[in-house]
Order: sequence, then C-alpha cells, then structure tokens
Amino acid sequence: MLGLFRQSAAGSSLLRGVRRLATEASSDPAVTATNRAQATLKRFWKSVGIEARPGPSASPASTPDSDHLAVTLDKRTLKTPSGTPLLLPKQKSLAATLIAAEWDNQDTLLKQHSLPMTSLASRAIDAFRDAEEDTRAEVHDQLLKYFETDTICFHATEPETLVKLQKQHWEPLLAWARDALGVQINVTTGFSVPRQTPETLATLRKILEQMDEWEMAAMERATYTSKSFLIGLALVKRHITAEQAAQASHVEVNSQIEKWGEVEDSHDVDFHDVRRQLGSAACIVASHKL
Repeated sequence: MLGLFRQSAAGSSLLRGVRRLATEASSDPAVTATNRAQATLKRFWKSVGIEARPGPSASPASTPDSDHLAVTLDKRTLKTPSGTPLLLPKQKSLAATLIAAEWDNQDTLLKQHSLPMTSLASRAIDAFRDAEEDTRAEVHDQLLKYFETDTICFHATEPETLVKLQKQHWEPLLAWARDALGVQINVTTGFSVPRQTPETLATLRKILEQMDEWEMAAMERATYTSKSFLIGLALVKRHITAEQAAQASHVEVNSQIEKWGEVEDSHDVDFHDVRRQLGSAACIVASHKL
C-alpha cells in the first residue's frame, strides 16, 4: 500500500500544500508556479520558454552557457512543489520541450491531468535526486513486490483470444528479460504465485540501484501504471515503446473487449490515461537533443 501511496503522491504532487499556499501572497518566493497554479486553478502566466541554467551543483562562477535547461514562466524558472528549480540535463531537451508545451497548452483553467511530464520530473527531483539510501531501498522493495506477482507471469490456458494475446505481448518480454538480464523468470498457468529465485531478485535489485533519478521516477510510474515490473523495466530500458507497454498491460482487458465490446467512458478513458502515463515515463528517460 505504501508503494501505491507513493505513486499516488507522485501523480498528484501538485496538490500538496495547496490550501495553505492559496492564502499566501502570490509574490512570496516560496509559492512555486506549480503550487500557485494548483491553488488558483487559473492560468496566471503569459509566456513559456526554455533557457540554459547552471546545474544544481554548479558553482557561483558558472557561465550562463551551462549544462542544464529550465522551463520558464514569464522568464521565471519553473519549480517543483518543494520549491526546487526544475532543471533538466541538456540531453533531456525533449523532456524540457514537452514540459514547456504542457504549460503553454493550458488555457484559462488549469487541467491537473495534463501535466504528466511536470509531475514526473518533479517526482524525480524531489524524491530521487540526492535521496538517502533508505528512501531508495524502500521504493526498490515496493517495486520488487510487483515483480513477485508480476502480471505477465500469470498465464491463462483459455479463452483462446487471451492465450493468443499473452503469446503476442508477454512471451517476447519474458524472453528479453531472461536473455538480456540473464535471469530466471518463472511463470504459472494456475492460481499459485510463481516463486522467483533469490538470484533473480538480487539481480533486479542491483539494476534498480544503478538507476538515476529520471529512470527511477519513470520505473515507478511505469510499474504502477502497467501493474508489471517487467513491462516497466522494458520501457525504461527502451526495449519497448509506450504503445507496446500499454498493449502488454492491457492483454486481459483487450481480450474482454474482443468478446464483449468496449464499455464507453471506462475502457476508452483508461486507454488514453495509461498511454499518457507510460508515454511520460518513456519521454523522461529519452536523451534526444532537439
């Protein structure tokens, strides 16, 4: 439950401290753009830009031509809900561009669900940048619990449509994990939970320990969205696209849709939300210079 709470907190990080901040003067430097926007639910900025900034550990003598990017609202650097400048390495210019687009596309009223890149970058900075070892280990534990009951390790033997989708979307992921990661992954066709070896768990934990803050935030979101550690890992390692991850996470749902049809305002809403969340995870780990 703690893991789910953490992801919920990550996805709605703009909500924290809103009521208190709403009563403070808008000129207070502690009131970040994200918190102020959430407090008012109205667009208060006129222009959005991207500018070079010194990195978080840069010295005062750093030149303006630095190695980080900042999204700006009316020339002011966007900050995370904790008040930390939202700075991204220059190689993550794609992520910076998408974050800027999120804010530029807001109309009169702020749409909370339309800031997935901002919330994910904020999660990476506030929760995983310079995080204490115990904090990271706690998140690792929660993610590995998803692996122990990973969706793609539970295979049905019927109906035929479900079996076909499992073979199409799950078996290639299992083969990739076994070959690329060098781990043994057990699956089941019954109701029992497949037991994974201590060696496999140790290898996967080591992979998590080697992730930077961007990969960790993406891994957390992708795992909780897809309900699968292996789908999340394949996405973060750029073995699959966000669309492929969404298809793999919706195998059972798609099987039901093929049989019974789509439920309006349920399946279609979930369809877009899953792709928005997984898409943000894929983009935050991409390293393209535009």
